[in-house]
Amino acid sequence: MSFEKINILQSPVVATSVENIDTDQIIPARFLKATTREGFGDAMFRDWRFNSDGSPVRDSVFATAPAGAKILVAGRNFGCGSSREHAAWALADYGFRAVVSSFFADIFKNNALNNGLLPVQVSEDFLQTILRLRKENSALELKIDLPEKYIEIVGSGFEEAGRREYFPIGEYKRHCLENGLSDIDYLITTRGIIENFEISNNK
Repeated sequence: MSFEKINILQSPVVATSVENIDTDQIIPARFLKATTREGFGDAMFRDWRFNSDGSPVRDSVFATAPAGAKILVAGRNFGCGSSREHAAWALADYGFRAVVSSFFADIFKNNALNNGLLPVQVSEDFLQTILRLRKENSALELKIDLPEKYIEIVGSGFEEAGRREYFPIGEYKRHCLENGLSDIDYLITTRGIIENFEISNNK
């Protein structure tokens, strides 16, 4: 399955300072009834976004988020808990292209990278700066430059505008995200190399 390419992403943000957000909060277990990626966005953070009677939580970070926000900023240790891949599916299906935190659970991080969702790990200081600025002004935007591997605060009037920080990402996964490739897609792009190898070794 191919994904939307990520190169330079600039977007307003949805932000929460809550730490230790686990995968059951991201996608509650009662919604794990399908085995394909589509449709999970409706249930993403369901219990944050809706009351038990189905009415929207009017002051949730999602209800008050700027339209078109593609970047989620969250507190430390995002994606802990169970290893369900559906958490990455739900975030991507909802429309997020990147999640920013000061630490990610390893399994969630790998699931995100495998599903076209970019986990951007920053220092705790940089994270707190983003959260503070976003609390002061909902117009805050972030720019993520994947080829150059940095994240930057943008927007006129922000004291920290222009501040950037570099984030770690393996070259293979960076290549896949930039080109919208799943692991299988990548293997297909190397078909010619594989066939030539086979031919040369069967002579």
